[in-house]
Amino acid sequence: MQILCENLSIGYGNMVLHHNINFSVNKGDYLCIIGENGCGKSTLMRTLLGLQSPLEGKIVFGDGLEQNEIGYLPQQTAVQKDFPASVREIILSGCQNKCGIRPFYSRKEKQVASEMMEKLQITHISNKCFRELSGGQQQRVLLARALCATSKILLLDEPVTGLDPKASEEMYQFISRINREEDITIIMISHDVDNAINDATRVMKIGKDISIRSAEDDR
Repeated sequence: MQILCENLSIGYGNMVLHHNINFSVNKGDYLCIIGENGCGKSTLMRTLLGLQSPLEGKIVFGDGLEQNEIGYLPQQTAVQKDFPASVREIILSGCQNKCGIRPFYSRKEKQVASEMMEKLQITHISNKCFRELSGGQQQRVLLARALCATSKILLLDEPVTGLDPKASEEMYQFISRINREEDITIIMISHDVDNAINDATRVMKIGKDISIRSAEDDR
């Protein structure tokens, strides 16, 4: 067990979105979170990341997982799309949680960044400016950055939003390969239900209530 949520309540201030959430995530799982806009999907993800506190209940990390070892790919904003840095610089920044007080990246961290670029097939654009890339290329760069932060678990918030069908399919293929070949746990929010659950092992549906079932039931 990597993550265990017990009697969790999530929301903002005095506004509670959901009470009494109970579920666990095991190593190698591929959990797809679905639901309407505003139902609390991103709030749950930010709570798992420690970006906001639970209103009630607790989140327990196991299997040697620390909260700062979670790789995160948030929804991309217009500001991020226009970020004036090179592909290599952005991917390397995913190693910052390993640097501590060091003001530089180690040889090992630079090697990890190079390996991630190879896995995501973006080595050939490593010196390009991020804002010059296509949407699909940008998302692969950000996925590589998230992978630099972890070898255990990735949280992905709408990773194919705004991508054309071909780029979306490629993104799903990369995510599935990371899950299968690297044994990295995936927790992914998606509105693209038909395609998103193809490789998932479980589906969490957030609505008035929260339910979790095998992805096989939806295929």
